[in-house]
Formats: sequence, C-alpha cells, structure tokens
Amino acid sequence: EILSLLRQGGDPGWCRSVPNWDRGPWLETLLGYRRARGNARPRIISSHLPVHMFPKAFFGSKAKV
Repeated sequence: EILSLLRQGGDPGWCRSVPNWDRGPWLETLLGYRRARGNARPRIISSHLPVHMFPKAFFGSKAKV
C-alpha cells in the first residue's frame, strides 16, 4: 500500500480501485510476469523468491528494493 501511494503521489484512489495483484504482481508466476511487463513505469513488482534466486543482472540494475 505504501509503495502504491508513493507511486501515485499520495492519492489513495488507485489503491482503492485497482486490486493489489494488479498493482504489484508476483514475478514468479507467469500471469504476474505478464502483468508486470504491461504495467506502466515505474513498476511495482512483488516476489517471494529468496535473493539468491534472482538473476545476476538484477543486482546491476537501477531497481530499488
């Protein structure tokens, strides 16, 4: 919720109207991956993967964790 509010400049309308799984889809599911790719930038992506399973390119990117 906090990330969604920050992304929308504090406006709670988006949080109330868009389900959590659409705002921050899970990266480890095929449906979540497809939704994440289609979301506008900056993207919010959720994951329950352990850090050692993330691709090495992730750690060289500008992603905020």
